[in-house]
Formats: sequence, C-alpha cells, structure tokens
Amino acid sequence: MHFKLIIALVDDTKTNAVVRAARTAGATGATVITSARGEGLAKPRSFFGLSLEAQRDVVLFLVEEHQARHILETICRVGEMDATEGTGIAFQIDVEDAVGVSTQIRTLVEKVEEEI
Repeated sequence: MHFKLIIALVDDTKTNAVVRAARTAGATGATVITSARGEGLAKPRSFFGLSLEAQRDVVLFLVEEHQARHILETICRVGEMDATEGTGIAFQIDVEDAVGVSTQIRTLVEKVEEEI
C-alpha cells in the first residue's frame, strides 16, 4: 500500500472542521501542530509590535494514495483556501515508507478495493 502525506496549513478557527471533513472523505486520522505563524504575499499586520494575524495550525494526514486527491480537495473546500486569501494552503507529498500503520492498512484495504 502506498501513502501520501497531506500537509495543511489552516486558520486555527477552521482546524476542527477541516479534520472532520478529511475524516469523512477517507482520512483515518490527523496530527495537529498548533500555533504556527505564516506569512504570505501581504506583510503581516501589527499594532504596537503585537501581531494581528490569526494563528495557524499545521495538520498532517497520512492517507492512502488513491484517496489523497479527494481528501486534498475536501480540505481546500472546507478550509475556504481558494475562496478567501490568507486562509491557508494544503499540499501532498509522496511517502516512500511508513511504519506503525498496520491497523490503518486493514481498514483502508476494504475501502480502496471498493473504489478501484
């Protein structure tokens, strides 16, 4: 079984909705790293040296490769990433090898076989 790692940099107000939607779309779990800071095209806003930018969360999803694009598109839609500037980004990368996923593989085999 081959995996992709989806990395989503999400506005912290949307993290829970994105994780729920990704699970509905086929993700078997997520790792959330809170309180990240990002900068895009526009300079960050500040007031007396305090940042006015919303916090970001880094959400990691290890997903089966056949489900990856659908999950990525779901994250984009729910996170409003294409609809609103500055709400975050998500991308996927190939995973060469993974351990500790045997329980996920048993669950995913049935789902993937149905889809293929």
